[in-house]
Amino acid sequence: MSEMVEVIIDSIRVSLLNQQRIVILRQVDAERYLAIWIGVFEAEHLSVALQDVELARPLTYDLFTNILETLNAELVRVEVVDLRNETFYGNVVLRVNGHVLNIDSRPSDAINLAVRSGVPIYVAQEVMDSAGIVPEDDEVDLDAVESEEGADISAEEDRLSIFEDFLEKLGDDDVEDDQDDDD
Repeated sequence: MSEMVEVIIDSIRVSLLNQQRIVILRQVDAERYLAIWIGVFEAEHLSVALQDVELARPLTYDLFTNILETLNAELVRVEVVDLRNETFYGNVVLRVNGHVLNIDSRPSDAINLAVRSGVPIYVAQEVMDSAGIVPEDDEVDLDAVESEEGADISAEEDRLSIFEDFLEKLGDDDVEDDQDDDD
């Protein structure tokens, strides 16, 4: 197994240009992020789990979690193990009857299971090195700006602003592709 980096879910974002969802994972011990495009339904199910919303009937991920529990299988962790051709690959690690099983999974499905089961999420070091986003050091001293009269800068907005350029670049490409299709 390659070296793994633990991450947590930082946020789920929606592209204003094309309404696609992106889950933002943040490295636990560093200010480094990984953005993964996920489906609308996977994002909605993830939001339900993160907000601890109780539903009358189980969603697919709840069903899978219930099946694991019934079979005395333990979800140990989930992993984002590879990035090939702009597609992330995931892995669900189970312990069944003392045996560890690695099951291929889409990262969005694995992350949904991790949230419901309370297990850690890991990303392969190579994936973080190639696709991770590290915010640039701000040249502005935020404490000084916030102390100025009338200044109201949200630390959350500042922290997530690193993704604005990322999303704008993706959106610009989408717009250009759409314009090319019209020609």
